[in-house]
Amino acid sequence: MSLTFDLHRRPDPASDERRADIHADPGFGVHFTDHMVTAIWTAEGGWGHGAVRAYGPIQVMPSAAVLHYAQEIFEGLKAYRHEDGSVWSFRPEANAERMQRSARRLALPELSTEHFLGSLRALLEVDEPWVPPAGTGETSLYLRPFMYASEAFLGVRPAKEVTYCVIASPAGPYFAGGLKPVTLWLSEHYARAGAGGTGAAKCGGNYASSLAGQLEGIEHGCDQAVFLDSSTQTYIEELGGMNLFFVTRDNRLVTPELTGSILEGVTRSSILQLAKELGLDPEERRIPIEEWKDGVASGEIREIFACGTAAVVTPVGELRWEGGTAASTAGQDGGEVTHAIRRALLDIQYGRVADTHGWLTRLT
Repeated sequence: MSLTFDLHRRPDPASDERRADIHADPGFGVHFTDHMVTAIWTAEGGWGHGAVRAYGPIQVMPSAAVLHYAQEIFEGLKAYRHEDGSVWSFRPEANAERMQRSARRLALPELSTEHFLGSLRALLEVDEPWVPPAGTGETSLYLRPFMYASEAFLGVRPAKEVTYCVIASPAGPYFAGGLKPVTLWLSEHYARAGAGGTGAAKCGGNYASSLAGQLEGIEHGCDQAVFLDSSTQTYIEELGGMNLFFVTRDNRLVTPELTGSILEGVTRSSILQLAKELGLDPEERRIPIEEWKDGVASGEIREIFACGTAAVVTPVGELRWEGGTAASTAGQDGGEVTHAIRRALLDIQYGRVADTHGWLTRLT
């Protein structure tokens, strides 16, 4: 059955003036649009009719399975305003496919790519004015689809009722202080995910498990934490919410290979495809943490950056750990390669160059 989304407009939408004020200083994940998408799946009937309704509180029973067994997943992507006023998203099909993989891992129902894209278009059809104007810097409308076990039931089994939602938030740059190298803390006491676990799925538990390491890093004056494999505490995996890349002296672009405990980022895969066009040799493999430390010291590693939908590409300036530190040789500007990759992505996303990869999908 085709999933449709009936529109129920809210009677008190934000004024043009209020939206303009928010667009002038959107922050990240602070303000939300007038509407949201909802749809309910049941084991008996599958996906029922969806709705676009007023953004507001979600009512769940205290016994809802998600509150007790963390059966939930989410996605994150952006809508970009182009110069002609149209609104586009960057590789949303990849987000849909990743959400399907996450659903399989968390024993949740899969939402087809068609219905995933339909939910985005349904929300943008009514909340299109919330997409920031073109030419206002690195602004966008952040889209957050998510799915959770809403069945009121205490028992360890897959839920028989699941709710899907999409909310949206005008967004400015992820790091409010502007693009500058971040300092990372090497988490040696905590792991983000383990072998056979949910590391490759985009679920809240992975992010919750990264917070203790992040807090430890903050206590040591760092912005984020980087995690190692849980089995040996030897190989680099990722940050709490971003993938890592290393640029070597001989123009290799190296990133940790996907082992099942690393999230397959859409930005990560896009960078790997762009690498050869930028004169780089992409390489996915296991990277020992000692290679990072030694490579920076010897100059073999020229630049380091993290990437993700929210932050796009962010240079890494320094790695700290108990008893040591390794500063990037790229300096405070983050490095030429890092900036070239960042520009290449943003130029495609905002329609400033031709989309030769077919990565953009028009939403409105």
